[in-house]
Amino acid sequence: MKNSTLCGIDEAGRGPLAGDLVMAGCVLHLKGTSHVSVEGLNDSKKLTPKKREELYEKIIENSTYHIVKFSALQIDEMGISKCLKAGLEEIMQNIKASNYLFDGNTNFGVKGLETLIKADETIPEVSAASILAKVVHDRDMMELDRLYPEYKFASHKGYGTAYHVEMIKQHGYSDVHRRTYKIKALEATLF
Repeated sequence: MKNSTLCGIDEAGRGPLAGDLVMAGCVLHLKGTSHVSVEGLNDSKKLTPKKREELYEKIIENSTYHIVKFSALQIDEMGISKCLKAGLEEIMQNIKASNYLFDGNTNFGVKGLETLIKADETIPEVSAASILAKVVHDRDMMELDRLYPEYKFASHKGYGTAYHVEMIKQHGYSDVHRRTYKIKALEATLF
């Protein structure tokens, strides 16, 4: 097991009403014999945006990684589970490792993939993948905020906040909204 490598995998953007699903796989390069090369890793949701950005740059410099994105249209056409499965398979095809660990409790039928709930809090490689996915997702949402200012994506990152739902009521769906995601507050007003 001395030369074994672990590829941590996580995603960001599974639940929002708009924007891409972003998945990342990451193998951290070793520093010396056993210490990982990036300090301060944690679940991306437990870090400030500034800290995530700082760690993102360090992870990019000190890892082998692969990022996969699925658009709102792809999510609507394939379904979120099939997107997750395809993303996991793509990451495993593009990153060679001894072991693959996905944050959560299901491997979506992907062989050779282990899962662990809260792996993004305890396993550095999964924490790193979590940060990569979250930063890419949030940067994409900032760009969508510029393209579709009426929805204020920068403030809620596409999640179904009361404000976001109200903006959908006022402006309808944009090209980056997931139309198959059911929103009870909208069912009476939109088709």
